[in-house]
Amino acid sequence: MADRRAEALAAVLEDVRARLAPGLAFVLWDGRRVPADADPHATAIAIRDPGAVARLLRRPRLDTFVRLHLAGRIDFENGGLLELARLRPAGKAGRILRTLDRRRLARALAAFAFAPGGEPLMAAAGPGDGALRDGSEATNKANVAHHYDVSNAFYALFLDPGMVYTCAYFDGWHDDLARAQRDKLEMVCRKLRLAPGERLLDIGCGWGALLMHAAEHHGAVGVGVTLSEAQAALARARIAQRGLAGRIEIRLADYTRMEDRFDKICSIGMFEQVGLANHATYFAAVHRLLQPGGLYLHHAITRRARASERAFRKMPAEYRALTRYIFPGGELDHIGMTVKNLEVHGFEVHDVEGWREHYARTTRLWTQRLQARRAEAVAEAGERVTRAWLLYLAGVSLAFERRGAYIFQTLASRRTRDPSPLPPTRRDLYR
Repeated sequence: MADRRAEALAAVLEDVRARLAPGLAFVLWDGRRVPADADPHATAIAIRDPGAVARLLRRPRLDTFVRLHLAGRIDFENGGLLELARLRPAGKAGRILRTLDRRRLARALAAFAFAPGGEPLMAAAGPGDGALRDGSEATNKANVAHHYDVSNAFYALFLDPGMVYTCAYFDGWHDDLARAQRDKLEMVCRKLRLAPGERLLDIGCGWGALLMHAAEHHGAVGVGVTLSEAQAALARARIAQRGLAGRIEIRLADYTRMEDRFDKICSIGMFEQVGLANHATYFAAVHRLLQPGGLYLHHAITRRARASERAFRKMPAEYRALTRYIFPGGELDHIGMTVKNLEVHGFEVHDVEGWREHYARTTRLWTQRLQARRAEAVAEAGERVTRAWLLYLAGVSLAFERRGAYIFQTLASRRTRDPSPLPPTRRDLYR
């Protein structure tokens, strides 16, 4: 029976391959390749057992594919999602697939109609989507731990030496990630007009790279907050190693409970975890913590706005998979919502800059670096985590490349009646 199923599936896959991706190969559980004379070095989708096909046919959802991939039952050979994407032809795949040979397709469906689904698939970790976004400190801490407490050593495998886990800034389309991340840190500090002795708050400070750059190159005094114990421990060690312990403080704390005042505040790649229902709490806290006239830099991923907010809140399958497996509790706004929230909560918006292509390149480089050190990643964090992160990073890169996601840096000040804290032009930022 297994051979009959493999033969039926091979006939359909040959049809699919010819229409969608002539350079793509398939490897089936019985060892056969489609096409039979496929280059052994060609990028291939490997289907490890007939039950994987049965599950996909019974529930043809992205979530099913993701779970099968994380379980190793559908795999990639000689490449990954980025390589597969390059083989995809122009045009809508669904329209091309409708031209498949119907008799071959019917035979394949009949062959798998009563096939067992194999091992039960692992469910997504954590509670349901609603529970992941209640905004409580306990939930936020659990969500952050799910993503960031994998292991510091795991992140070091694909990040730059500064351990910057946010969008880099490229002054040309080069592949020097370390240089691009240093340029990003410098650009953030320039936009904030940091001056010696000013107090800077970094909300979601990661491993402290921005605060260290701000202290060493601009003389700032910094406070960073994070909910990740693993990040806080390493950030403090790195700060002490560079002799900055007296100038930078890392707090394992919820920013909404802070009572300090700061001259400048930034949030780089953290806002995505706040949740739409908690935006008012977030912006009110930033306003309260910022000195009148002080500058705030808001760096966050967004989605394209829709005709109505109701339509915008419908989650595409790719977005839902991301929040289930990688970023529990995550929600994206659109740039119009960002600007509106800032104005409603007492800020004046000065500049908005789109970095979409920069993040597409950043995540592509992260994917390539993690793939190159895959064996080390598996040894450090396990096969399932490594698979999840490779799929996530590649998927994010493609989303930004194809305009499925955006990222903006928005500079605002706490509104006052005084003159603007900014110069008349921005020439100095791009010298």
